[in-house]
Amino acid sequence: MKNSIKGIVLMIAVLLGSCASQQSLQEYYVDSQENPNFISLDIPASILKMDEVDLSDSQKEAVSSLRKFNLLAFRKTEGNKTEYKLEKAKVKEILKGEDFVELMKIKSQYGRGVIKYLGDENAIDEVIIYGDSEEKGFALVRVLGKDMNPAHIVQLMQAIQKSDYKGEGLGEIGEFLKG
Repeated sequence: MKNSIKGIVLMIAVLLGSCASQQSLQEYYVDSQENPNFISLDIPASILKMDEVDLSDSQKEAVSSLRKFNLLAFRKTEGNKTEYKLEKAKVKEILKGEDFVELMKIKSQYGRGVIKYLGDENAIDEVIIYGDSEEKGFALVRVLGKDMNPAHIVQLMQAIQKSDYKGEGLGEIGEFLKG
């Protein structure tokens, strides 16, 4: 009972605080990196080894527009359920910001999610992929690039499916995302 009251008070404090000054996604990443419940990783787009794959011209264009990925995942455990709810609420509040344009919603056997982007639809600089699972936690991926467009996202997914990439170099976060 004491933990639930503490959790409710924390959520109210976060929501009231977020109304006063909305935290940016970048600030959230930085603030969360030192939290032991999070797994954080910045990786260059070259880790995908797409130069070894036979790609169409549009897939090559999509891959060349990528710079890097920022991955942040909250691993839910029995001991951090209250913090999980709090952190999930923070992320969802940030993603409600008017700067984020929703591209699509995702629903799968692993959980629910959303893909959003920042920038002009013909020159996207950042794509945000968010997904959560009540059993495992949530993951937030920032895909940073230059002049990407919505068609690039689809082309990129197709290109990655063509590659042999199996999550090498992702370490602990790769295991979390797999399942």
